[in-house]
Amino acid sequence: MADAKRSAVDRKQRILSRREIEGLIAEGRHIVIYDGKVLKTDAWLQYHPGGQISIKHMVGRDATDEINVYVRIFILSLMAVVDTNNRLVYSLHSVEARQRMLAYQIGRIQGRWNNFLPPIQGGQFRLYSKDEVNGSDDSSDASSRSSSPVFDEPIDADTGLRRRNSVSTVASSTSPAPSRDEMSESHFSFLDARTQQEIVLDTAKYPALDATSQDYIVQKYRELEQRIASQGLYDCNYWGYFRECCRYTLFAALSYTFLQWGWYMLSAFFLGCLWHQLVFTVHDAGHMGITHHFHLDTTIGMTIASYIGGLSLCWWKHNHNVHHIVTNAPEHDPDIQHMPFFAISHRLLTSLRSTYYGIVMKYDFAAKMFLQVQNYLYYPIMCFARFNLYALSYGHLFLGKGPKKGPAWWHRWYEIVGVCFFWTWFGYGVLYRSLPNWSTRIGYLLISHMVTSPLHVQITLSHFAMSTADLGIHESFPQKMLRTTMDVDCPTWLDFFHGGLQFQAIHHLFPRIPRHNLRETQKLVRDFCREVEIPYAIFTFVDGNKEVISRLADVAKQAKIMEECRKSIAREGVFAAHH
Repeated sequence: MADAKRSAVDRKQRILSRREIEGLIAEGRHIVIYDGKVLKTDAWLQYHPGGQISIKHMVGRDATDEINVYVRIFILSLMAVVDTNNRLVYSLHSVEARQRMLAYQIGRIQGRWNNFLPPIQGGQFRLYSKDEVNGSDDSSDASSRSSSPVFDEPIDADTGLRRRNSVSTVASSTSPAPSRDEMSESHFSFLDARTQQEIVLDTAKYPALDATSQDYIVQKYRELEQRIASQGLYDCNYWGYFRECCRYTLFAALSYTFLQWGWYMLSAFFLGCLWHQLVFTVHDAGHMGITHHFHLDTTIGMTIASYIGGLSLCWWKHNHNVHHIVTNAPEHDPDIQHMPFFAISHRLLTSLRSTYYGIVMKYDFAAKMFLQVQNYLYYPIMCFARFNLYALSYGHLFLGKGPKKGPAWWHRWYEIVGVCFFWTWFGYGVLYRSLPNWSTRIGYLLISHMVTSPLHVQITLSHFAMSTADLGIHESFPQKMLRTTMDVDCPTWLDFFHGGLQFQAIHHLFPRIPRHNLRETQKLVRDFCREVEIPYAIFTFVDGNKEVISRLADVAKQAKIMEECRKSIAREGVFAAHH
């Protein structure tokens, strides 16, 4: 027995070469690097409360920082640890957590790890043979490279993604009319130039992507995380939540009182205010920023989201975990995939395939129509955005997209009951039983939902105006988060209105910090940004909105230019064909 255990430990400690790891990924294994350990996570995928996609985006990569500051439920369950100051914290470095991690460890790496491009993002991998000489590690770099959005040609023939392969066409008797592919060539040449321009601008603005520069940023980032923890900024300020609960109670009481008095639209207004504010606590609970206990925080979040708000925290976690890992990536981040209504990157004008939804986001007639005026539609659409959350939530719950095993197996059923409860008290009890006629019911429904529109502006504000350029697999986690996220500058007394969303850049760096500590953390992050020379993007709420509208207008302008080019080429082709 002792020999068997010793043999198992020896296997976990053996050094795996880069080629061996590439070969495992080529076989379909989900290999993740954490703190020099090689983890095979296949068995954990179906148990992960945040869904499988977030793990798949880490395959072949060093996920140490992502796991340390965010994906702590990556292990089977989080372990509570009391530190020397009797503060309740969570750590992957407890004895229990290390034992959990060893269950997935199959080896170790030597030295610095150079990331592969994950298969879900287009990485290509070669099978490994034991007859190979391990000295060929470097040659595997090219094998995990996907087609570049700038220079290479895609190979998918069936998904509707862009192609540049020539297709034979019937020639006219005089001169050939432009084919669809020829028009597409002009279309993509214009977009490719724009992609390259954005990459050049970002590489000039941010630190170099060489190993020395990025390792320095990571080192300072980890030092900052230790400083934050030592100052107690991971400790929840429960007096802050006492104030929040007083505010929630006030809004609920006002809504109920005005409903009883027959002042229906005022009742709807304060119900909308309640929903707007409650979402911030759901967000905190989803990140385990309240009690720091997985099941307790999740229960708090699900109760508020589904029973009071009619939404799904399970859907949000599935979506949000991916968003935190591939922030502002047009192909991968569901938080910026709103076709056909919005596109914040010109690359979405190429019918990209979403790795989150598993569908092609077609740049079709509807998209061409909406996107050309998206800067004018932004605020009107935000007024009805909550209805979209219902659709996404119910699709996730009733189609069973969440985990069916592991610590989160029961969450789906708890939320389905919660959604039914919500539509019982709100749909039947308020809208149907308490309101006198259908016009009043429709007005109550619309006003209560439109009042929540600032929330959707706040959600999109943090990212819509920021970079969507892909700087490659060697960009460090902290640099990418700061490059793709902005903060909002507001006075302290207005923090309740933004609910922590005004500190999204800081939140993306340290997702578990309770929101009432984010303002204090901001001072440390500013110092960090100055030290590593990464720009810290912060705007006032008004200026941030201007940046968003400007970005939407810019993409709308590109859509118009492309459509005019298409029409012009078509006209010239028709003219040439007849002359």
